[in-house]
Amino acid sequence: MAGFTDRLLRAAKLDVTVYEEVEADKEAISQAMGVVVLSSVAAGIGTGLAAGFVSIIAGVIVSLLAWYVWAYLTYIIGTKVLPEPRTHADIGQLLRSTGFSSSPGLIRIVGVFPGLTDLAFLVAGIWMLIAMVVAVRQALDYTSTLRAVGVCLIGWVVQSIILAVFLALASPPRSGIVL
Repeated sequence: MAGFTDRLLRAAKLDVTVYEEVEADKEAISQAMGVVVLSSVAAGIGTGLAAGFVSIIAGVIVSLLAWYVWAYLTYIIGTKVLPEPRTHADIGQLLRSTGFSSSPGLIRIVGVFPGLTDLAFLVAGIWMLIAMVVAVRQALDYTSTLRAVGVCLIGWVVQSIILAVFLALASPPRSGIVL
């Protein structure tokens, strides 16, 4: 099993070989989960810890849920709806590959410095999206980057709708009566 830090850095550098490596390494699921958790914690710290420890923990939980949902949707869309002739993947391969695509999110910790929060989050968001496309392209054995972009975009839209509905259902009901 390759070193975690090495894989983390190579994934952030968009090294396609690391995405192939974690796709094939069934033991890398804990490393992929670790990347998602670290990226989420970096985001929490990068916002200046204004919301507190409980919010960081909630952010980690939501990030893990979003990672799983997006990977599952990517698996369904990429293997059942928009496969290429060479496409062969399972959910574990997508989870491992897409988990490592969160590695650029570690730079969000820089947001703790005044004036850098928005820039750090913008750069991380774009970089993570590009890494997601690379991860999906490799995990689904696509020859077309455009197809990987489409799968990621469709999955993101569906995931956003699912999470919005979930959050709406999970929030307490509002009453028009004020006491």
